[in-house]
Amino acid sequence: MSDPALNVEGVSFRYGDRQALRDVTFAVQTGEIFGLLGPNGGGKTTLFRILSTTLPVQEGKATLAGHDVATSPDAVRSAIGVTFQSPSLDPKLTVGENLTYQGHLYGLTGTVLKQRSDELLRRLGLSDRRGDIAETLSGGLKRRVEIAKSLLHEPRILLLDEPSTGLDPGARHDLWRYLSELRKEAGVTVMVTTHLMEEAERCDRLGLLSQGELVAQGTPDELRASVGGDCITVQPSQPENNLATRIRERFNIEAQEIDGAVRVEREQGHELVRDLVAAFPDDVKSVAFGKPTLEDVFIQRTGHRFWDEETPDGV
Repeated sequence: MSDPALNVEGVSFRYGDRQALRDVTFAVQTGEIFGLLGPNGGGKTTLFRILSTTLPVQEGKATLAGHDVATSPDAVRSAIGVTFQSPSLDPKLTVGENLTYQGHLYGLTGTVLKQRSDELLRRLGLSDRRGDIAETLSGGLKRRVEIAKSLLHEPRILLLDEPSTGLDPGARHDLWRYLSELRKEAGVTVMVTTHLMEEAERCDRLGLLSQGELVAQGTPDELRASVGGDCITVQPSQPENNLATRIRERFNIEAQEIDGAVRVEREQGHELVRDLVAAFPDDVKSVAFGKPTLEDVFIQRTGHRFWDEETPDGV
């Protein structure tokens, strides 16, 4: 196998006394769409800033397209395209002018710049918006222009921080279709940070980031299969009835307490649902049963729900 397009080895980062990343290690192969899934505040944006050379590497090593982020930041910047979570358009310029000035930053001029701008505007459904002032666009249209800017210099690696921000479902679908085309036709490697389960399902592989630690990696199917059975959530009739302990003792299985509910993983889970209700008829308020989801994987690896982890944005 060839060297990975993006390689992160033992990266840690602190903001004062707060540990934002802890020994994060993963690799992304050329032409792969890799998703970094985690709640807001879980460390995704910090790692994104390190990879895009806007934060220094404190511990560990990161390379993109064979270039070390710490020692060759200019080479990294030439090889990557970046769409940040925060707006990056000049609101007083037109769509076309925003692309023109972006192209000039990468030494693009004349016919080459015009052809690339035209193609990206066409692919992203923006051809009729070239003359529109950026501040008059909707949030979704602004996002598409930002993505067009990041692709203008034909980068080998595309870094997208929460790319669906402001996009309606149709625009989100179109964006992911275009990312798939980029991967297939141009071999572009894509790394996406997201807190959306639906978006994560579209990635070739995922890394689950929780409180600065990478708690799981794999394809969406591999991660779901790792749960090892059906997922059952039992809502006790009374929160103080110690139902989790009693289920563990009665059935000799692991039971987690999550937000006042009891969570159990079990093969042939429908049979356990029947047995639970029969064993604790007065203690069970409701039972939910289903196949494992990516959130179930997150709960299994961290012991808490995905959304419980959220902290103020920016890390």
